[in-house]
Amino acid sequence: MCGRTACTLASDEVSRACSYRDRGGQRRRPRWRDGDADKYRPSYNKSPQSTSPVLLSQRHFDKDAPVDECVLASMRWGLVPAWFKENDPKKMQYSTNNCRSENILEKKTYKDPLIKGQRCVILADGFYEWKRQAKDKQPFFIYFPQTQEKTEEDDPATSAGNKEDSETVCPPEEASPDLTEGGEALGEWTGWKLLTMAGLFDCWTPPGGGEPLYTYSVITVSASLNLESIHDRMPAVLDGEEEVRRWLDFGEVKSLDAMKLLQSKNSLTFHPVSSLVNNSRNNSPECLQPVDLNSKKEPKPTASSKMMMSWLTSSAPSKRKEPTTCESKEEPESKSTGALHEWLQGANKKPRTK
Repeated sequence: MCGRTACTLASDEVSRACSYRDRGGQRRRPRWRDGDADKYRPSYNKSPQSTSPVLLSQRHFDKDAPVDECVLASMRWGLVPAWFKENDPKKMQYSTNNCRSENILEKKTYKDPLIKGQRCVILADGFYEWKRQAKDKQPFFIYFPQTQEKTEEDDPATSAGNKEDSETVCPPEEASPDLTEGGEALGEWTGWKLLTMAGLFDCWTPPGGGEPLYTYSVITVSASLNLESIHDRMPAVLDGEEEVRRWLDFGEVKSLDAMKLLQSKNSLTFHPVSSLVNNSRNNSPECLQPVDLNSKKEPKPTASSKMMMSWLTSSAPSKRKEPTTCESKEEPESKSTGALHEWLQGANKKPRTK
């Protein structure tokens, strides 16, 4: 299952973090749907019924939009089907936070959105999961390893590829950078690599009229080998830009073909965190802090947890800027708990609200 996530990036950072290449090879940042950037609230501890950033095709809102154009929207966690007849979505008698991939076609709540192509990608720093133990449950934070590997989509003239010796390479001055739709130079995102989870969404309108409510459900699959000791289920992770593109392209990629992307993947890493996260009211960097299960003290950080902590403590989200000059990075490793340490420990870090 997936019952708690974290997404700490500011709205503009979310846009930069999920840039994509269109069919013409141009790298673009998805814009936020009108007003939705203001609805989104960064949080270290997001629970169902809260609002999260979701990536989807612009054609869901504008049928004349380019087939490959993506847009960001703020949606509430917990799918409310379009056919729900009550005047208050809180009156739903069953949970729709998660949707089992094996049962999508068996339940009208999920089958209808799937057939309509209402596929989306839920964005998060990572998610929390609890491992059952003798007397209690131990929470873990689970996320993509922060290695910033070079992808086929990266332009070698404009990207800083990740080498084995972790040396950052500055793009040549004569290279032509990718541009945003507004003509702004689009630099490579060097912050936290967001987790991309497959989901379904629906739009519910109150029977008596009112503002439409967009909601989503996280699709889950059997846990991968490296996560099954924690829990038997995990979110269906879309690993890489091509998988994200295919999941969102409901015109070219039909539902049954898109469902083939819903697989268990050994592409995530994790570390134990404090039981502070058990209470969804707790919303601070300590929720993500790695703990040592033996001594209950802070463990020696690894590359990914170092990156996370450095990123979180660099300054308030509104003041963080994408680097415009070539800066050296700390040596990344393939396994994680370490970008977290420096990210979570800065004097000028302010607590965030949901």
